[in-house]
Parts: sequence; structure tokens; C-alpha cells
Amino acid sequence: MCGITGWIAYDQDLTADAGARGTLDAMTRTMELRGPDAGGAWVDTHAALGHRRLAVIDIVGGKQPMLVQHDGRTQAVITYSGEVYNYRELRSELASRGHTFRTSSDTEVVLHAYLEWGEGFAERLNGMYAFAIWDARTEELLLVRDRMGIKPLYYAPTSDGVVFGSEQKAVLTHPRVPAVVDAEGLAEVLAFVKTPGHAVYKGLHEVRPGHTVRFRRGSSPAVRRYWALEAHEHTDDTATTVTRVRELLDDIVARQLIADVPLCTLLSGGLDSSAITALAAKGLGEAGRGPVRSFSVDFTGQTENFVPDDLRSTPDGPYAHALAEHVRSDHRDIVLDTATLMDRGHRRAVLTARDMPLGFGDGDTSLYLLFKAIREQSTVALSGESADEVFGGYKWFHDPASVDADTFPWIAAGVADTFGGGKSGGYAALLGKDVLDALDLPGYTEARYREALAEVPRLPGETGKEKRMREVSYLHLTRFVQILLDRKDRTSMATGLEVRVPFCDHRLVSYVFNTPWSMKTFDGREKSLLRAATRDVLPDAVADRVKSPYPSTQDPRYGEALRAELRQLAADKNAPVRQLLDEDSLSSALSEDSGSRYRGATELVLGLDAWLRGGGTELKL
Repeated sequence: MCGITGWIAYDQDLTADAGARGTLDAMTRTMELRGPDAGGAWVDTHAALGHRRLAVIDIVGGKQPMLVQHDGRTQAVITYSGEVYNYRELRSELASRGHTFRTSSDTEVVLHAYLEWGEGFAERLNGMYAFAIWDARTEELLLVRDRMGIKPLYYAPTSDGVVFGSEQKAVLTHPRVPAVVDAEGLAEVLAFVKTPGHAVYKGLHEVRPGHTVRFRRGSSPAVRRYWALEAHEHTDDTATTVTRVRELLDDIVARQLIADVPLCTLLSGGLDSSAITALAAKGLGEAGRGPVRSFSVDFTGQTENFVPDDLRSTPDGPYAHALAEHVRSDHRDIVLDTATLMDRGHRRAVLTARDMPLGFGDGDTSLYLLFKAIREQSTVALSGESADEVFGGYKWFHDPASVDADTFPWIAAGVADTFGGGKSGGYAALLGKDVLDALDLPGYTEARYREALAEVPRLPGETGKEKRMREVSYLHLTRFVQILLDRKDRTSMATGLEVRVPFCDHRLVSYVFNTPWSMKTFDGREKSLLRAATRDVLPDAVADRVKSPYPSTQDPRYGEALRAELRQLAADKNAPVRQLLDEDSLSSALSEDSGSRYRGATELVLGLDAWLRGGGTELKL
């Protein structure tokens, strides 16, 4: 996995611009953590491409930017991030068509695939990827992003071209792209709704999942959708469907176990991560590469002092250990304490990785620390992320009030408020009325919901619950999952760890999306198909466990430490975030005994303040 960046300037000769290489180097340096193994740059008359590499496939030969030449002339150049899991099949097909290869990397296969099939080559790729190809023959730039949006990619059009990068920070480092956030951008941060294409910063865009964007001299960007969820009649019976899900999972996991570096799994003890770990253990064992390594996150005293709440009825530890013992994995718990979670350096690292103060508070910090510890032993990790969106695992999928509400189901279920402190009003609880009026979060959420609903593909004559559950599934697979995928990408790549997400394979996503809801819940529970498809490799206790989200520390000292920092901020009248706060709410948060009611809102305010203190970002509400 890597970081990519660069720009196109049709009205300049970049080879004659003394500052061009320095600008490219500065943009590339912002992503050193994404690619700690090597860096590269390529500059031509109108194109500058930068790359930071995390070496996973073909350690020696996969250096970038990578180019293809013919008769001494450059045909195309690529800066590439990601993994294409069917690259071996593509390589064989391309070789049969006369292509020759200098390396064994998937990057070179992708570049040759473009030269063979043109822009339509994207439909042939299976994987997670974001890359840019400069076609020197036509002087055109093509940006490509994977179907589910696992890997990020941003761009900012300029008067004579475009600036692009894996992360916002890379693009914003270019002197022609100002870092301005207006009311709509801040609303996108706070609404707990990920809008495809929205990049928060004014003038900045996200390449939408399953899309390409082509830039030509003198033309507007040409956006093309090469993949989307479609509605198809499902004709398989339940037994056949379960078998097909297992066949897909076996193939997906086998493909994603390919790596030339140490590999592991993320194991929480839930159904999703346990299924991936068990299938990985099976695949590695059959190939003589076992045992599988597995890692879990835990907090000091969490299992012993665990208190059930509305989201989590059981601690993860005992279930993770049961699965690890069942598959004989080489397992390790990463145990974190409050002092580590509250360390300002760790929280600053997360903020820098995410480019903005949104997320899950201590959940983001602990995820970053988990990945940092894993990276000491492994370079690639397989995750159970996205199974809930694919198979319908979240609690609100099964709550009629949330499903029937005329908004995003997770909003109706109060998820944002839960993470933000429940009855206090969630993330926005400490913001001033004038700020909330300017943002109009209810109106913003309503508009985004209507846009999403209008996109949903439908079967002729589909009505009632099946129609609504198709809508609910679509909303999760195109909006909610984007929040989690971005979180996982940023926190993992900030430590130089590549996280793979088997449940995002587009074949599995498309197949299960078109499976009737009655079949997805055939045993009266959540994720019926996944449970049935993998029960044979799981202990019963894990297979039957009720869904429990990613853990959050219950240590009361964490809330106390947050409140202490909030008190320091309140004493600083020059703190940049003060302009956004409601003084009465701030006083209420500081006077509360436990601080738990405003925990999420406090995490947001502290993050906003650190973001604004970081310099460069200008709020224009």
C-alpha cells in the first residue's frame, strides 16, 4: 500500500520550473507514513507524479512511479496505491497478447492493462486501489478508484490542470490549493453522513468509488462510473445461497493472503473477524504457511470490570481467545491504558492521519495504537470490516422504528448521539447556536438522504419490507461504510500497515445485496448467511455471539482526563475553537460530575481546536 500525489499543468513547462520538484517533494513527504519503504518522483513537461511506497508485492521490482516505454519514448506512467488480487490472471492474459514484463508486481500489470484495454480496463480489476496514469501519448491524466472506495483519492481542478493525492493534505500542500472549509464542509464533518465525492475542503473533490476521472487539455474533468450496485432477481434457494457465500469467501480470502511480507488478521472475537481469521488459518495451514497471526485490542481492566450498555453486551477478550485457541493462531492482545489513549502525541497523530477532527474519539486512538503495535510484527492485516453493511449486522437493521424512519437508519437509531454522549445532543452539544444555525445539520442530513434514496436500484414490483431493506442496505454500502473504511485506511496507513477488507470484494457485495432480506435473516438473527456459511470453522460460542461494535474504554479516568483538558481550553480565551462554542454548554460540561454525558462532544471540541491550531485551515462559515 502506498501514497500517491502529483499535478498536471498544461500551461507550464514543469521541467523548466525551478520550484516544481520542490513542491512535488513537499506533497510527497506528507505521505511518508503511508509509504515508509521508499519514495519516488517523475517530472515531465506538463506532469509531475510523486509516490511513497509500502512494499508488499515484489519488494525489489515494484518501485514507482513506474513507466512503460516503446522505442525509447514514454507511453504511460503510473503512481499506484493498493492491491489488485487478480493480477496474476491479468498478467497471463496480457502476456498472451504480446506484453512483456520487467517485474512481478501488480503495478506493472495495471499499467499494461491500461495500454491494452484503455479506460475500460478498470472493469477487469478485482481489489482495493487508487491510482493515477499519465498517458504521455495523448497528454491525458486518468484517476481511478476501487469499486467500494477502500482506498482514498482526492483532486482539485486548477485553471490549467489538476492537483491530486491519496489524502487531502497532499493536495493542500500545493500552493495553488487553499485550505478553506465553509459551512457545508463543516456540516459534512459533523453530520455523520459520508457524501460520495465530498472532500470537506472547498474546491477539493473525492473520486467517487467505482469511478474514473479523466483530464484533458482545455476540457472539463470527464467523470465516468464503471461500477455500481445494481438490482437483479435472486434465484438461488437458501442452501445454494449459503454455499455460494462460502465459495466466494474461500476464494476472496485465498487471494488476499498473497503477500511477500508478514501477514496477520485483526480479531475481535465477533463473527466477522473470527470468520476471516478462521478462513485465513485454514488457507495458510493448507498451504503449509501456518499458523495465522492474530491481534486484538483491549483496555486495562476492561474484561474484569466490563459493564454492558446499549451497544455492547459482552467484552471481546474471552471470545477472541476462544477463536484463537480454536484455530491455533499465534495470538497477541494489545492492551492499552488511559494514559496511552490520552497522550497528546498519539491523538495528534490520529488527527494528522485523518486530516480533520471527525471520528470515534478514543476508538480512533486505540485503533491507531493497535495498528502501530501490529506493524512491529506484520505489514499486512486482514480485517472483518464491512460485514455488517453487507449482511445486515447492525442492531438498527432489525429495529422497525429505525428502519421505517424517513432518514438514515443509523441517525434514527441515535448512533451519532451515542458516540457523542447520548442525551447531550451528540457531537454538536458544545457548539454555539449561531454556528448550528449556519450549519443546519438537520437540513444537510435531509438533503443527503434524499440524494442517496434517489440512487437506489430497484426491482420491478418490489414493495413493502423487501423494498425498504434494499434501500437500507444501499444506504449502508454507499454511505455508512465509507465512514469506517476511511477511518481504517487513515489510522492503519499512518503506521505503515496495509489493512485488507475481504468483505468488500465486489462479487460478494453484489451477490448478497440482491439476496432477499428474508433470506439474510432466515434463522431469525442478524447475518444469518454469514453465520451459516462459516459455522463449520468457528466455535459455537463465537458463531452465536450477538453483534458487538469495536470496543471503547470504560475507564472513568478517561472521561476525567478529557474534562481536565476541556477546562484548560476554557481558560484560554484565545483558543481558536472558542468562536464555535456555546459558553453555557461549556460550563455545564465542566460542572458535570462524571463528564460522560459530554464525552463525545468534548473529544470533538478538543480535536477541532487542535485542527485549527495546526495552521493552514481557514474556517469561512
